[in-house]
Amino acid sequence: MVVEIKEFSSNEEIEEALDKEISEIKSSLGKNLRSLDEIRMLAEKTKKVRQVVMKLAGKKTAAESIGEISVGSVNVVLDANPLDELTVLESVVRNHQEHLLQVQKAREALKPLEEFGDTDGIKFLVVVNDGIPERILLKTH
Repeated sequence: MVVEIKEFSSNEEIEEALDKEISEIKSSLGKNLRSLDEIRMLAEKTKKVRQVVMKLAGKKTAAESIGEISVGSVNVVLDANPLDELTVLESVVRNHQEHLLQVQKAREALKPLEEFGDTDGIKFLVVVNDGIPERILLKTH
């Protein structure tokens, strides 16, 4: 997560920044959902082929296991297959959905700022954590 301080000169600028963040998340989420649909079909085919081959070989279907190793703080999947990719994409989509909800809630929570009216001379210093406003400092000088 990235924590930063952004300066705005009006509540409208904050709203525009949040609307832009929401739009970007929705766009990314849409791309990931399309990819998820494609990989889900491929993963199902892979799973069926695996089941048929295991049945032909007279073996029980092995539990799906990801050949994953840790390299420092990064996990690396060896010989990734569509089922591995499906697991990762599902996680990314869930994360985007949760992030979108948080930004939308923050946008809604800031509606009362619209009552400020004229904000000439007021600076809005906003502490933003991963695109989500956490704190607003109003500076009048």
